[in-house]
Amino acid sequence: MSKLDYNSSDISVSHVQLRYGAGKKAVLALNDISLRVEKNEFCVIVGPSGCGKSSLLYLIAGLEDRTGGDIAVGTRNVTEPGPDRGMVFQGYTLFPWLTVAQNVEYGPKRKGLNPATRKDLVDHYLAEVGLSKFANHYPSQLSGGMKQRVAIARALANDPEVLLMDEPFGALDSQTRHQMQKLLLRVWESTKKTVLFVTHDIDEAILLADRVLVMSGRPGLIKKEIKVTIPRPRSADIVLEPEFIAMKREILELLRNDEDDAH
Repeated sequence: MSKLDYNSSDISVSHVQLRYGAGKKAVLALNDISLRVEKNEFCVIVGPSGCGKSSLLYLIAGLEDRTGGDIAVGTRNVTEPGPDRGMVFQGYTLFPWLTVAQNVEYGPKRKGLNPATRKDLVDHYLAEVGLSKFANHYPSQLSGGMKQRVAIARALANDPEVLLMDEPFGALDSQTRHQMQKLLLRVWESTKKTVLFVTHDIDEAILLADRVLVMSGRPGLIKKEIKVTIPRPRSADIVLEPEFIAMKREILELLRNDEDDAH
């Protein structure tokens, strides 16, 4: 494997390729993807359906094997899942047979932390996501937004260096989605985790991101990086700001051009 420069990047992706199948039936999902996500940065990926956004997250998480290229978190080459990376999926991936508290405790328990430390972590992160009163409930007793709050708390309780989020609010109604965006920004500002977040929603991308990466259609590659210079803290009102409107127009134009090229 090629040598990567780890000096300034928390996530390093270098010339990554992902191919499904072999021979004439092979599908090139990602082609020569290179990117960096700096330590403590909130980076968001947008792109057309099927461009490989989620596949890229799975590769970084170590949940899927790349065909070529290098991926590292810090100085560690990614070859398998690890506690340095937490993943939050679009679907509700909680263990239905465990309570809310037990779901959040799962990672720290597997790491061998003592019961008192685990309880402190569970109490802290359930308070962070506003679910302290639901510690003894089961996932089936929660709304969609509450389940995703538990999923975020569970990921954070494992103290990952990197949080990977695959359209975590995509299935939520508009009001709940806005609440979850505010919650995520508050938690990120307090923990300063490195976040790589995938979404189809351009407004969401600009609201959350330090930097937006726009991907092309399949085979996916990074078409452009857009730095979001709108000051934090941000609210839903930023959609009225000229800078927001101009940025959204630029991203829409990039995606529209990509659709035109596909035809």
